[in-house]
Amino acid sequence: MPRGDKSSYTDKQKRKADHIEEGYEKRGVSEKEAERRAWATVNKESGGGEKSGSGRGKPESHASSRKGGRLGGSASANRPAAARSASAKKAAATRKRNAAKSARS
Repeated sequence: MPRGDKSSYTDKQKRKADHIEEGYEKRGVSEKEAERRAWATVNKESGGGEKSGSGRGKPESHASSRKGGRLGGSASANRPAAARSASAKKAAATRKRNAAKSARS
């Protein structure tokens, strides 16, 4: 089997890689790099392609997925306190306005 052959991967692993790849491309990563990262993530979480034989399966680790989800929002933490406060005040005003609007109808 040549390197890069994806025939030993399950349909679920292939779908997962496609989904991860789309997410990277949406964030501006090149197509080739997005594919590389996606398969690296699938390999890390599920231990690579499925091998035949009884008892060869191992549980999937979703550590990479969790890490990616937790990393989101770090940009706001780097903003100055005044900017965060202004955003919070604006959001509160919007919520108050929307609540008043829904109470009227």
